[in-house]
Amino acid sequence: MTRSPAPFPAARMRRLRRTNALRDMVQEHQLGTTDLIWPVFVREGTGVEDPIPSMPGVARLSIDKVVAAAARAADLGIPAICLFPYTDAALRTEACEEAWSPENLTNRAIRAIKAEVPELAVMTDIALDPYNANGHDGFVVEGEIVNDETVAALVKMGLAQAEAGADILGPSDMMDGRIGALRSALEAAGHRDVTILSYAAKFASGFYGPFRDAVGAGTRLVGDKKTYQINPANTAEALTCVARDLDEGADMVMVKPGMPYLDICRAVKDRFGAPTFAYQVSGEYAMLMAAAQNGWLDGDKVMLESLLCFKRAGCDGVLSYFAPRVAALLRA
Repeated sequence: MTRSPAPFPAARMRRLRRTNALRDMVQEHQLGTTDLIWPVFVREGTGVEDPIPSMPGVARLSIDKVVAAAARAADLGIPAICLFPYTDAALRTEACEEAWSPENLTNRAIRAIKAEVPELAVMTDIALDPYNANGHDGFVVEGEIVNDETVAALVKMGLAQAEAGADILGPSDMMDGRIGALRSALEAAGHRDVTILSYAAKFASGFYGPFRDAVGAGTRLVGDKKTYQINPANTAEALTCVARDLDEGADMVMVKPGMPYLDICRAVKDRFGAPTFAYQVSGEYAMLMAAAQNGWLDGDKVMLESLLCFKRAGCDGVLSYFAPRVAALLRA
């Protein structure tokens, strides 16, 4: 229930802004380390940190370095890390069979992290684009991204990740029916406790460019992803997709991208009340980093402000490349 303030001067809104102590006492939303999921890119090799030019400060890491990053995340109080593979070009095929190989990069990284940092939650990505010669999230047949055949492949991919020890599966493909199929397969295989964080409202956005560079899918992409990702103009469609995924067995839902879609975050939380996350995507990160590096913005200030905005919009957590930097600042 809202109320109108007393008329001025009985009510002076600035009274509660006068000191740090007063401002802290009445702050409505808080950002903490447990609100963060850290997306990390994994590649082959040993001792490798391969910088990504379009994402300053972010690198593709070999598995040993990913394990070190996972240990750092746990030390900082970050509850989860999310893995994205940079697959060797020779393993990117139209059949995408590397996606569900028990020995692919993601599955080896899951096992390595769980062996060394078992308390950290490991989230994965479920989509075919890191393994697809065409750069798409699904199989391409005569120029069409086919749905049902892709869903069957995504289920195999998810089961392999669950077998490797993943705690959270993140279907990011936006195929119809994939959450229900995946949930049923997990139950049948005995993986009843594996969590699904669905990319339920993923938009056909222009903010993904640096990410596609990071996983090596950008130069391979033929056409666009508008036939399976949501039109940025559509709110009702996004909410319908969220409702569908929750009905099919998603435990948590995600809005992607983040800051340009705070209205969707708010609507999802208000409408469904489910655990709601947002992905502060590569383009958002790159913009803030570039502005900060040019001295146009205070980097730490806008980083923290941007993440607090997600909490104000109703999000329970955020996937952000800023995660370790933010956690270190919050713990300082």
